[in-house]
Amino acid sequence: MTLTTSWQLAPEPFDTADATGLRRDYYDEVASRYWKRPATSEEIDEGLSGDGVELLTPPTGQFVVGRFDGEAAACGGLLMLDPGLAELTRVYMRPAFRGRKGAGLLLELLEAEARQLGACRMVLNTRLDLIEARSLYVRHGYREIPAYCTGPYVEICYGKDFATAD
Repeated sequence: MTLTTSWQLAPEPFDTADATGLRRDYYDEVASRYWKRPATSEEIDEGLSGDGVELLTPPTGQFVVGRFDGEAAACGGLLMLDPGLAELTRVYMRPAFRGRKGAGLLLELLEAEARQLGACRMVLNTRLDLIEARSLYVRHGYREIPAYCTGPYVEICYGKDFATAD
């Protein structure tokens, strides 16, 4: 049996209808898991208001949307923290599309986009309860690092150096 995947991943403005829907779903899932109850539309609106997503556009960052068979399925962003250092952020895969190899493709594209913006290292912060995300990062070469930032949801940090061509 041959498993064919039909993923299309590309940079996309953070405010398109698909990107906005994915960002809302991302915030809904992480907030609901944290609060241990469903987030309300008002809470999602508040969480997305002023969240700095406008920085996820070159030269300060990038936002990527992944589609499976044409349907918006995943998103992720990167933010340049310093020359050479990018932060991975807002990585999300809609539940119906998990397990279809898209998350790894999403990380690969975000890393490539970070390298194009001059990054040689990627860092990220997350919560301990986001086990699936943490597992994904470790599978793709991210290792636990000391905290590089602070915040109420920063429970663990990871980093990855990019290989350089000689």
